[in-house]
Amino acid sequence: MDSTLLDIIFNLLGFRYLLNLLTVFFLFRFIYYKNYKKTDLFLTFFGFNSIIFFISFMLNKVEMSTGAGFGLFAVFSVLRYRTEGIGPKDMTYLFLSISIGLLTAIGPPDGIEIGLFCFVIIALTYILENSLWGKKEESKTIIFDSLDYINQSQQSELMKELKSKIGIEIHRLSVDNIDYLKDSCTITIYYYEN
Repeated sequence: MDSTLLDIIFNLLGFRYLLNLLTVFFLFRFIYYKNYKKTDLFLTFFGFNSIIFFISFMLNKVEMSTGAGFGLFAVFSVLRYRTEGIGPKDMTYLFLSISIGLLTAIGPPDGIEIGLFCFVIIALTYILENSLWGKKEESKTIIFDSLDYINQSQQSELMKELKSKIGIEIHRLSVDNIDYLKDSCTITIYYYEN
């Protein structure tokens, strides 16, 4: 291979990977971590992002079509860990991580365009996560040690009882599981974040 071609490849790879890492770092450090205070999935997010980036970048150099790249993206995006459930929001962030890796690896040759796409992803995620369009609803699943108010017609009394016990203003709830042997039930409560 010609040394000029190698220089171009490494300069392009370095620029795209740096843009990729900066985008993913900003997304997870300043949006995901700020909202959820979780670091246990950082390795997953950064690992999937880097793997998708390098595989897509290398396959793009061998005249692979964009459709094949998106097929590869689809395969990786449906992967799930069987040992631990990943929540819908965490799966959304994993999807964003994979998307950014693919976008920066095989996106348009103009770095300004890729940078603009990355900025739009970050801005949209920030707007949606920071409740600029309305109140942010949160949920918690609790085990309630009584079956007194689980009847549908008694939900307002159940909400009052739960509010007095846990101190959260609940606006809706769902009874998910009833255990008649233990005289308890699993309830998901929904409330607005202050």
